[in-house]
Amino acid sequence: MQRYAARFNTVEINSSFYRPHQPATYAKWADSTPEGFRFAVKVPKQITHIQRLAHGGALLNGFLSECSHLGEKLGCLLIQLPPSLAFKAELTRDFLEDLRARYNGHAVLEPRHASWQRDDAQSMLMAYRIGQVAADPSPLANGNMPGASPEVVYYRLHGSPRIYHSSYTHDALASLAQTLAHHHGRSVPTWCIFDNTASGAAVPNALDMQRLLAG
Repeated sequence: MQRYAARFNTVEINSSFYRPHQPATYAKWADSTPEGFRFAVKVPKQITHIQRLAHGGALLNGFLSECSHLGEKLGCLLIQLPPSLAFKAELTRDFLEDLRARYNGHAVLEPRHASWQRDDAQSMLMAYRIGQVAADPSPLANGNMPGASPEVVYYRLHGSPRIYHSSYTHDALASLAQTLAHHHGRSVPTWCIFDNTASGAAVPNALDMQRLLAG
C-alpha cells in the first residue's frame, strides 16, 4: 500500500465486497498512506446481492464498524447492485434510511437495471445524497454519465470494448480528463477508478490520466 500511495491519492477496496476485513487491517491501511489519501470501500455482496438491500441494518453495522477504522481517509462507499435488482421505492428507502442513520459521508450507487434511471429513483437517490456511478461500459442508457446527487462524482472504468481487459486510448483519456477537471474545478469530490485490471491496463491508464490532469 505504501508503494501504491506514493504514486496515487486514492484506491477502491473491492475485496470488501467478497469478505470482511478486520478493523486492524483498515487501520493499518490508513496508517500506511499519507495525509490526503482517500479510500473508497465497496459494500459487501451479502448486503447488495444476497439480501438485495433488504434488512441490511445489522450487516451495515458490522461493515461500517470495520471500515470506519480508516478514519478521515474513508472517502466514499460504493454500492454496486446486481443487474436483476430493479428499483423498488419502499425497499430502497428503507435501505437508505438504514445507511444514513449510520453513515453521513459520500456514497455512490452503481445500478445495472434500467428502472434506476426513472425520475422517482433518481429523486430518491438525490434526497439521500447518493451519487450514481458513471460506469464504462454500462448496460444503462447514459450510464456512463454521473447522476443523482451532485455532491460526489465517481467514474468507474471497467475497460471497453473488452470489459476488465481493454486499455483506454489516449484520446479517450484526454476527453475524460477534461470532464474530471471540470467537476474538480467546481470543488466536487471527483473519483476516477480504473477497473480494467485483468490484463494489466489499469495502472498505465491511471498514470496516463495523472499526466493529463497535471497538464
